Amino acid sequence: MDLSHIRNFCIIAHIDHGKSTLADRLLEQTGTVEIRNMKSQHLDKMDLERERGITIKLAPVRMKYKGYELNLIDTPGHVDFSYEVSRSLNACEGAILVVDASQGIQAQTLANVYLAMAADLEIIPVLNKIDLPAADVEKVTREVIGLLGCKKEDILLVSAKTGVGVDKVLESIIEKVPHPVGAPEKATTALIFDSYYDDYRGVILYVRVVDGQIKKGANIKMMSTGSNGIALEVGNLAPEMSSQPALLCGEIGYIVTNLKSTREARVGDTVTLQSDPAEISLPGYKDVMPFVYAGFFPSTNEYYKTLKDAIDRLSLSDSALQFEPENSSVLGHGFRIGFLGLLHMDIVKQRLEREYDLDLIITNPSTDYRVELTSGEKIVIKSASELPDVSTVLEIKEPWVNGEIVLPKDYLGPILQLIVQRRGLQKNISYVDADLAIINFDAPLANLLTDFYDQLKSLTSGYGSFNYDISDYRAEDLVRVDFYIAGEKVDALAIIVHRTESVAIGRVVTEKLKDVIPRQQFQVSLQAGIGGRFIAREDISAFRKDVTGSLYGGDVSRKKKLLTKQKKGKERMKRFGKVDIPSEAFTVMLKREE
Repeated sequence: MDLSHIRNFCIIAHIDHGKSTLADRLLEQTGTVEIRNMKSQHLDKMDLERERGITIKLAPVRMKYKGYELNLIDTPGHVDFSYEVSRSLNACEGAILVVDASQGIQAQTLANVYLAMAADLEIIPVLNKIDLPAADVEKVTREVIGLLGCKKEDILLVSAKTGVGVDKVLESIIEKVPHPVGAPEKATTALIFDSYYDDYRGVILYVRVVDGQIKKGANIKMMSTGSNGIALEVGNLAPEMSSQPALLCGEIGYIVTNLKSTREARVGDTVTLQSDPAEISLPGYKDVMPFVYAGFFPSTNEYYKTLKDAIDRLSLSDSALQFEPENSSVLGHGFRIGFLGLLHMDIVKQRLEREYDLDLIITNPSTDYRVELTSGEKIVIKSASELPDVSTVLEIKEPWVNGEIVLPKDYLGPILQLIVQRRGLQKNISYVDADLAIINFDAPLANLLTDFYDQLKSLTSGYGSFNYDISDYRAEDLVRVDFYIAGEKVDALAIIVHRTESVAIGRVVTEKLKDVIPRQQFQVSLQAGIGGRFIAREDISAFRKDVTGSLYGGDVSRKKKLLTKQKKGKERMKRFGKVDIPSEAFTVMLKREE
C-alpha cells in the first residue's frame, strides 16, 4: 500500500483506564472483527490478562478504514513493562493517550507521555468513561491541557464501553497521525518490538519495517545478537495471522522464523537481510536487565525437573527472564529467577502454578547488590546468602530509583512521611492543577519491593499512583541479617538491610515467623542476628501435656518426679528435634507491617 495511506499508532494509558476496551471498539467500528465473534478484551490472549483486567503482552492488529491501513499496537500499562512500551512507541508515528475521566492523570500516564514525547509522536488525547456518574470531564480536561499544552477542542470525549465518540478517534488518527517515512529501495531494516515462542512454529517476531522489505523465505539477520534465521512466513495480524508475500516499507506485521529462543531475537533489535545487510542498526536497542530476584523451589524435590523444564519453556518466550540453579539446606534444589518487577514475578509464579501444575515455595524478593572486596575484586550478588564474609567486604552498593508519585494534594503529608520512612529523599513537588500534585523522589529499591505500593494506596484512599526507573547504585552502610530457627541458621531467610533499620526489621520478621511457624512439643527460639550478635528474639512455647492428670492423691513428690522426667524429655527433644518450616515463612517480608 502507498505510504501516505498507512497510519501506525498505539494506545497508551495508566492501568485500568480503558485501553483494551477502546481497542475492542476500534476493531468493531472498522469491521476487523465481526460483532458475533467479538469478546471483551479481544486482544488480551492470556487468562491472567482477562482475570486481572490488565494487558501483560502487547498486541498488534491491522485495520482497514476508508481506504487507509491502520496498524494498532495495544501496549501494557504497568511500569514493569515500560521497555516494551518504549519499543512499541518507536514503531509508531502517533499515540492515543487514554485518560479515565473519573480518575484523571496517574503516574503511568505521565511516564507514557514522556516516552511518547521522547519518540516525537503525535499525541491524540482521549477522555474515556465519560458516561460514569463519577466522571469529572471539566477537571480532567484541565489536567490534560496542563500536561500536553493542547486546546480543549483537541481532546476527544469517548465512552469505550458504549462506543460513543469512537468514530471521531478513527477520523483523528487519519487526519493527525503522520504517515510513515521510509525508503523502499534502501537496505532492509525492521525494528523488533515484541517476540514470543510458539510451541509449533518457533520464534515469532512482531516488527515494523522502516526501510526496504522482507519477503517470505528471505534469509534474515539480527544485527545486535548476530543471529541468522529464515523468514518462513510473513504477514499481518487482523487480529489473527494473515500471510502475505512480503512485509513492505512502513508496515507492521509478523515474521515466523526458524529460531529456537527469543534470546536470539530480543525486543529492540534490528532485522536486516543476509544478502544485503544494513550498515547501521536502528537506534535505542538495550539489553533488558532484571533487578528483582527471588528463589523458586518446588514443594518437594521430586518436582525439581518439572520446575526446570517449566522455567526453560517460559524463558523461551520471555527474554527478560533470567535464572540460575540455587541450593538451600532447608528448601533443597531450586532456582533464583530475575524479574523486571513484582508484577512480572507474580505473573511468572501464576503461570508456573497454572500451566504446569506446580506447588511452589518462593523466597522473599530482593534486588542485586554490587560488592567491592578488600582484595579489589568487584562482584554482583543476587541474594543475601551470597554475601562473602564481612571481614573481606570493603563496601556494598545498592540500586536506587527515581520515583514519581501522582496524588491529590490533600494526601501530601502522609506520603512524604512514607517516603522518609523508606530512606527516600524528596526532590521536588509540582502541581498539574490546583488539586493534583506530583512528588519526585529518590529511594533505595529494596525498600520499595515489599509493601510500599500497598501503603501508598492505603494512605491515599486508592487515588495515589506510582512510577519509577532505576537511576544508579550507591554505597550504603548495609548489613546482612540472618535468622535462626531453633538454633539453626536458615540461609533462605537472610536479608540485606541498612544498619539503622536492622533491629526494627529483625523484630518485625521474628514476630511474623512466630505467627506462621507451628508450635512443637518443645520450645522453639526464633532469633535475628548480625554476624555473631543477636538483635531480636521471640520464643514459641511448647505444647504442654498434663502428665500428672492421671495421679490421684499420694505424696507430692510423685508429681514432681513426673514433671522432672517430662522436663528432661523436652530438653532432649530440643536438642534433637527438627522444626518443620512452612512455605509462608519465606514470604513474611512481603506482608511486613511497619
